[in-house]
Amino acid sequence: MAADEEMQGFFSEIADEMQALFAIDRAEAVARLNQSWGSMEFDPYPDLVCHESAEYWAYGMYYGDVDFWDEDADRSTWQVRPLPAADSPAWTLPRKA
Repeated sequence: MAADEEMQGFFSEIADEMQALFAIDRAEAVARLNQSWGSMEFDPYPDLVCHESAEYWAYGMYYGDVDFWDEDADRSTWQVRPLPAADSPAWTLPRKA
């Protein structure tokens, strides 16, 4: 994604959150991020998206719009968003076999 170094750092934090929260590898986390935001343009840090936490964006990119912060949320109904297609340009890192 076209963004300054600090915004790239924020994107990295989102990928870190996805890896930690959902036990996915870096390639999948980056692909989900690219699928969600790959075509967007960002202002220099702090872009408007920085007003939400990396955790907020991680949940959104993995599950969609869920109330992750609600301790009483019925997480059993949450469905993981589909992965980008195998031939999608969202996959910028090698996938693990």
